[in-house]
Amino acid sequence: MSGPIAAIRELALVRTPTAAAAAVLLALCLPLAGCLPGGGDDRAPTAPTGVTAQAGSATSVHVMWNGSTDDTGVAGYEVLRSGEKAADVPGDRHMVDVDGLEPSTAHTFTVRARDEAGNLSPLSAEVSVTTPAAAPDDRTPPTRPEGLRGRAEGARAATLDWEASKDERGVSSYEIHQGGVRIHSVSGEETRSLVTGLRPGVRYAFSVVARDAAGNTSPASRAVELTTAAEPGGGPGTAPTGFRAALRTAGDGAHLDLSWVPPDTGGRITQYEIHLDGRPATTLNWSTGASEDPGRRVEHSLYLGRERDASHTVRLRARLPDGTWGAFTALRTVTARGE
Repeated sequence: MSGPIAAIRELALVRTPTAAAAAVLLALCLPLAGCLPGGGDDRAPTAPTGVTAQAGSATSVHVMWNGSTDDTGVAGYEVLRSGEKAADVPGDRHMVDVDGLEPSTAHTFTVRARDEAGNLSPLSAEVSVTTPAAAPDDRTPPTRPEGLRGRAEGARAATLDWEASKDERGVSSYEIHQGGVRIHSVSGEETRSLVTGLRPGVRYAFSVVARDAAGNTSPASRAVELTTAAEPGGGPGTAPTGFRAALRTAGDGAHLDLSWVPPDTGGRITQYEIHLDGRPATTLNWSTGASEDPGRRVEHSLYLGRERDASHTVRLRARLPDGTWGAFTALRTVTARGE
């Protein structure tokens, strides 16, 4: 064998290479992608978006975020509390429970992504949450959640509903378990969860556990089994609701006024895609405001140009926390009349 690879192998056999040999090895390696650690990859992943933090008990917080993108793939995430690393999470997961926290304390979290070469993304936006007060004398767990129901929402999501548990001091959170492993948490005031990041055509078993501020956990609910759709696409529970559309004319032309309620995904919706007359018209980057509150209506106005007499069809969909697109809203037809 001859050429650069043979030369590299020959030099690599030298147990203690001279400076000259090391320089030759480096020169031969540089043109070969992947020869040096990191493979020459110096591009960092994008910063995680849509970070949320929910107190699970007096000493734990559930942190969730939308996945980053990277040219070679995200290897993992680092979750930081007040600037100090609190958890390492594999690249295929977008949530973690941070335990061992102080009760009745405000905690600030950020998240950053890491690729295989060790490049770190910028930090996400900060989110703050206050853990509830501890209840040291409380040893009574909440009652078991009853009436768990579930349905697949297309190929990659599922909606779960259950009846509220009872607790003498109140339920702090509900944990969603899949196959006996905790995968998600929602507030103790919620009795519904949209679970995303599932795989098409797979049968899943989910259960729910209630947790109080003292960390007591209820027995798990009965399991509910469901199978995701084999074909790509989102179910109706992943679509924005209450979609309204109207054309408005002004001195500068026509405007399409839209409003909707974000789907309740348990995380923040950071993008919407608007389709006009059957084609993508624009993608909205939506990281603040109404998207933080799934029950609050979002409003947006899209400028259509100088045309005044027109008829259009419009619909939109949301990007879910796992990075996939949810289902479209109903299609609306709107007509404007010139002044």
